[in-house]
Amino acid sequence: MAEDITGQETDLTGNDPNEYNNLVTLESLEHVRLRPGMYIGRLGDGSQSDDGIYVLFKEVMDNAVDEHLAGYGNVIEVTLADNVVTIRDHGRGIPLGDVVNAASKMNTSGKFDSSNYKGSVGLNGVGLKATNALSEFLVLKSFRDGKMASARFERGKLVEESGIVDAPEGEPNGTFICFKPDNELFRNFAFRDDFIEPMVKNYSYLNTGLTIIYNRKKYRSTHGLADLVNDYMTQAPLYPLIHFKDRDIEVVLTHTSQYGEEFYSFVNGQHTTQGGTHQSAFREALSRTIKEFFNKNFEYNDIRNGIVAAISIKVIEPIFESQTKIKLGSTVMYEGGPTVYKFINDFIKKELDNYLHKTPDVADAMLKKIVASERERKAMAGVVKQARENAKKVALHNRKLRDCRVHFNDPKGDRRDETMIFVTEGDSASGSITKIRDVETQAVFSLRGKPLNSYGMQQREVYKNEEFNLLQAALNIEDGLEGLRYNKVIIATDADVDGMHIRLLMITFLLQFFPELIKTGHVYILQTPLFRVRNKKEAKRKRRTGKKDTGPQGKVETYYCYNDEERITAINKLGDNAEITRFKGLGEISDDEFRDFIGPDMRLDRVTLRKEDAVQEMLAFYMGKNTMERQNFIIDNLVLEDEEDITK
Repeated sequence: MAEDITGQETDLTGNDPNEYNNLVTLESLEHVRLRPGMYIGRLGDGSQSDDGIYVLFKEVMDNAVDEHLAGYGNVIEVTLADNVVTIRDHGRGIPLGDVVNAASKMNTSGKFDSSNYKGSVGLNGVGLKATNALSEFLVLKSFRDGKMASARFERGKLVEESGIVDAPEGEPNGTFICFKPDNELFRNFAFRDDFIEPMVKNYSYLNTGLTIIYNRKKYRSTHGLADLVNDYMTQAPLYPLIHFKDRDIEVVLTHTSQYGEEFYSFVNGQHTTQGGTHQSAFREALSRTIKEFFNKNFEYNDIRNGIVAAISIKVIEPIFESQTKIKLGSTVMYEGGPTVYKFINDFIKKELDNYLHKTPDVADAMLKKIVASERERKAMAGVVKQARENAKKVALHNRKLRDCRVHFNDPKGDRRDETMIFVTEGDSASGSITKIRDVETQAVFSLRGKPLNSYGMQQREVYKNEEFNLLQAALNIEDGLEGLRYNKVIIATDADVDGMHIRLLMITFLLQFFPELIKTGHVYILQTPLFRVRNKKEAKRKRRTGKKDTGPQGKVETYYCYNDEERITAINKLGDNAEITRFKGLGEISDDEFRDFIGPDMRLDRVTLRKEDAVQEMLAFYMGKNTMERQNFIIDNLVLEDEEDITK
């Protein structure tokens, strides 16, 4: 300390020492509970694939898989019941003297020495600690050479430990972890099998030779990424899958008759859903190699149109753009090694060029697809040019799109995973959402009337439709998902027949021309309540007096119900005082009420697309010509509202 010219004591930086009186030092796991978003992204309740409970699951699974990658253990047993996760690997087991620290001390991890885990995702030793801190309880057991040690934590606090004792006879080496996410943080959470199962499948695809037993069902892959692409493709390939594999890279590709591009990328087993340096390098390397092989002046978009491809690479100490590890930022494979771009480009150039020379049938099929894409693009060039000019003329950003500020305040796109756009119908709904949205991350696109039924149409016809032309321009997906401006595309329509029809027309458009947007988990349906059930007596008193002191916590006791079951439960709670309002449209919901429905706890249903969905057959039946078969289906499945709803 020193004195300044005024005689006041100051530190050598010129700061007032009194400013530090409010500094707080937290224990290592207390900070995780205080700022969970820094470690796992969003909290959520498990209704969305990026909710925090799935990050906790993945962090523990990553550790088990890393043991397999290090050459120890070929079986991982996973059980999920009553929101309790149990994962048992058959690796080396955590050193017995470090069991407590491994789950509770941020600076304790075998992964700080990258030579131990050259293909690992998690090199910062945070994952298990975050899971521990954010769980109601976590039990950790380690088995090594006939000995074991165990510890039990509750919300990150150690409550019991065994020390080093004898293991049960015949117990194999490995680590056992059982945890339940904390309901105080993940309010009313529930794991969804349709999110967990794809994660388990991906682990098996990326680790041939590894068997994962999930709730007694075995998952094991023989052909790696080829199995993944075969499983995820929803249209037949135009030629057999091309599959290359080396020590640190695996690649699979083919073309289908669908529009757009479909890429799946992984780093050290981590599904990088937002791509990154490796995916960009892969797309460009494929395009350049194919163009040079055919020695024709093809455009890259024509080469990649209809492509379905996957890449997995192993990087030593990868750098991701966030703790959730969904986008790779690394530019080099390892310190002093080749760049990610050069490594991938050299591999693709050599392997793909050789393959196409040796397999002329595949080369011919690929060429036909590219030429067809080029022909269609040129045929619609005038239409596209005119459509883009029209988009500028109607002042897109003023008339149709109320954009979010992230795109202006965050030009590097570091917050892209937070962005979302609500595609709404009518002025009333879009007006309500626009008024109360989070302007930083939430955008609104307003549809005018019912969209076009695009089933069976060529892309050039869709460009002529103003609504779809402006929407794809707003999303910036005309040239692929690399430029996608919003992480979530949320269809927000009324919960009536017309709203359902608009929803189906929107999904039909995306299935036809941008299926990869759905497959990669970007499309959602906003669920809004069908009913409001509130205390009639309190509501009348509030309207009469204008006071806000009615009901619990100063509010009228109110329940928003998304289905009949919730409505009946609410009525039973309020009894004779129940006042029931049926919301027929988004415009009927007040701005203040709507605020909760599009806030952090909004209810979203993700739109999924799987091979077994038989999309083309489904679209032909529901969105194609009005056949007698469909008419009979509608008649046979017609359900009238019950009398109680009609009278209300």
